[in-house]
Amino acid sequence: KMPVFVARQWIRHRTARLNEISGRYSVMVDEFYNPEKEQVLYQSKSNRQGRDTEEVPEHLKEKVLDILISGQNTAYDDYQKLIDEGIARELSRINLPLSLYTQWYWQIDLSNLFHFLKLRMDCHAQWEIRQYAGIMADITKAVAPMAYEAFETHVLNSVSFSGQELEALKLQIEGKDHNLSGIHKAEYEAKIKNIQL
Repeated sequence: KMPVFVARQWIRHRTARLNEISGRYSVMVDEFYNPEKEQVLYQSKSNRQGRDTEEVPEHLKEKVLDILISGQNTAYDDYQKLIDEGIARELSRINLPLSLYTQWYWQIDLSNLFHFLKLRMDCHAQWEIRQYAGIMADITKAVAPMAYEAFETHVLNSVSFSGQELEALKLQIEGKDHNLSGIHKAEYEAKIKNIQL
């Protein structure tokens, strides 16, 4: 079970089989996700799809949560009114928000699960999906401890360099400038920082 907005990020990993409960065949349950107050943050200035770490004033956090809850209640009340009038479920549901919880059965092989975990446990992934990925990592560690240990060692806690980055690293070891610019420079320097050279 997860909010629809998390499910839409999750579904980007098309290497699994899933069966989601359909709002066309079932009446949707009145259950919505609302973030904890500490997760109400400003938009990041450096990551167009992420949150900043700057603290939001308490009164604004409360206002945000009030707006979210009010919108959810209104949307679900309208949905229920349409259902009660006998309007088709597939039409009644279209105004329900992304914070509505959905449920599905998900089946994936271990190799693709590790790829999913690498991407969704990354600090750049949205906080909510990272929480799910962390729990799935704990379950995977319990079910397949040797495979998970190898994943941690060789994938999760590793750094890969492109051929261009290896050349830049050789130049730096020789005490020369790496000559990278733009996004190549930023990615390379982030990797160097990650391995603490």
